[in-house]
Amino acid sequence: MKSESLVSAVLFDFGGVITASPFEAFARYEAEVGVPTDSIRKINSTNPNSNAWAKMERSEVTLNEFCDLFEKEAQAFGLELSGERVLGCLSGDVRPQMVRALEILKERVTIGCITNNMKSGHGSGMSRTADQAAIIADIMKMFEVVVESAKVGVRKPDPRIYEMACNELKVDPSDCAYLDDLGINCKPAAALGMTAIKVVSPEQALEDLENVVGLSLIHI
Repeated sequence: MKSESLVSAVLFDFGGVITASPFEAFARYEAEVGVPTDSIRKINSTNPNSNAWAKMERSEVTLNEFCDLFEKEAQAFGLELSGERVLGCLSGDVRPQMVRALEILKERVTIGCITNNMKSGHGSGMSRTADQAAIIADIMKMFEVVVESAKVGVRKPDPRIYEMACNELKVDPSDCAYLDDLGINCKPAAALGMTAIKVVSPEQALEDLENVVGLSLIHI
């Protein structure tokens, strides 16, 4: 399938899009310690602009401060959870089909990354090992622009972080597609004029993106 692309740039979230979602690791940890499924997401969605998670993604607290704040937030829900263990869930396995799609896309359109991350682990992808960090670093090099919340002090869904990426790429939001596994992060992208794609699975995301960029990205 080859046709003219409807956009000149494609922006990607990282965790949950290029790598497996940390929610999968959260669920495994919750099952291990016997707390209800989605407890961590519930904690992180309470006071979303001022909780431990938000502060950590904006680099407003240290790792130790995050762990202390997160554990107190969990206790407010009657839960005993380790902030350190939660941080260890953040780096998922790389999705090879997404990396291959990046290789194809970068030959035809500009690609960039907007990621909410933390100064935890190794590198931008918050990897837990040096080997994994090296793999993530190679992927990051494929993007023309990478905007990290931990570096710029602004996190999704704040519209400013999307505007930062567009400004760095020198493209109008209406000329961009944006992929994220969270609907709350897709909404501001769409409001700015981007073609927003909510990622449910790699196959669905690539199929939807094919329709935007006019390239074969799945059966490759």
